[in-house]
Amino acid sequence: MRAVGVVNGLGARWGHELAFGSGQVWTAVGVWPLLAMLVAGAGEPVCEELAEAMGVPAEQAPAAARELLAGVGRVPGCAAALGLWTAEHVEVEPDWVKQLGASLWGRLTGDPAKDRKVLDQWAAKQTGGLLKRMPVDPTEAELVLASAVTVRTSWVVPFKPGWFPVTEGPWAGREFEKLERTGPELFERISVSETSAGRVTEVRVAGDGEVDVHLVLGGSGAAPGAVVAAGFELVSGESRRLPLADRPDGEPWPGLELTTVEAASPGDVGALQTVGFLVRSEHDLLRSADLFGLRTAAQDGDWFRGISRSTPLKVSQARQVAMAEFSAEGFEAGAVTAMTMVRSAAMTPLRRFRVRHATARFDRPFAFLAVHRTSGLVLMAGWVTEPAPLS
Repeated sequence: MRAVGVVNGLGARWGHELAFGSGQVWTAVGVWPLLAMLVAGAGEPVCEELAEAMGVPAEQAPAAARELLAGVGRVPGCAAALGLWTAEHVEVEPDWVKQLGASLWGRLTGDPAKDRKVLDQWAAKQTGGLLKRMPVDPTEAELVLASAVTVRTSWVVPFKPGWFPVTEGPWAGREFEKLERTGPELFERISVSETSAGRVTEVRVAGDGEVDVHLVLGGSGAAPGAVVAAGFELVSGESRRLPLADRPDGEPWPGLELTTVEAASPGDVGALQTVGFLVRSEHDLLRSADLFGLRTAAQDGDWFRGISRSTPLKVSQARQVAMAEFSAEGFEAGAVTAMTMVRSAAMTPLRRFRVRHATARFDRPFAFLAVHRTSGLVLMAGWVTEPAPLS
């Protein structure tokens, strides 16, 4: 997927702008194709603003977006869809629709209740019920453009539930379920790194398809956005992972205990102690209009003649609703992103062995990134402020 780098870049920049007073989850994979479809029908200066935000020339964006969505759809456990709805009187340019490659083109009736029902049904169907509503209001909309992205993976080795005693940090004194995994493969999947957010500890949890979930823990004083950005740096290779085999016992890394012990069998062992989480977020993209190249696109003017020559259009709403759940069995996440356009005014031991033990404890707020293993595309990213409640 050619657009992986620029999509991940947009996701990282977005993370820098988010407030992390509560948990967050977002995906640039849901936004980028919508921007590509807008740029396909935009004139200047909107075309230039959108292309700059996307990181690719305008003429390359539609094909890259189609490739991106198709690529996500080929990842086991993942799905992506694009939908378009237009008012009956809006004459849409055929060439623009061809570039769209939408899985659905429907009509808006002008009745907000009826249109809301249709849009919500599409969101629920495309996310398999993870999300049950479209994040925009269709009232007065001349055009609605939406994407849906879902990520589902089961752990190769399920976590063993238990109790998590926390004595320090923001979760101290709380009762919640601990998710724990131990095994030799985890020693290789725990790494540390010096990043723009300082020292971080990363654990890559393997899914049974092509999606892994990366958990990233920063120092106790590190800002959430900085830790999320560090996760993107690790995925892109901008920050180098330092294998635990090269680190001395007792070296201070966030949430990490590294020791040498006697064991019944050879082989270094890693352990992860974390919490399940359920994070839900809703984002108004127009609050960060410059980030997404939507500043001028949301103002009056005949900017989108490549979409409709008969009806001058502007972007009136651009929102995303997303959720992500990490449990003992696996990970699932979904996001629906939508934009509306309105008319514009313009084993037993035989002997003992010396082995390394690494235990990573994620017992305070941390970042997560769901990553397509082959391409490195970040499908979902987020911040966990609260652990899941006790079952």
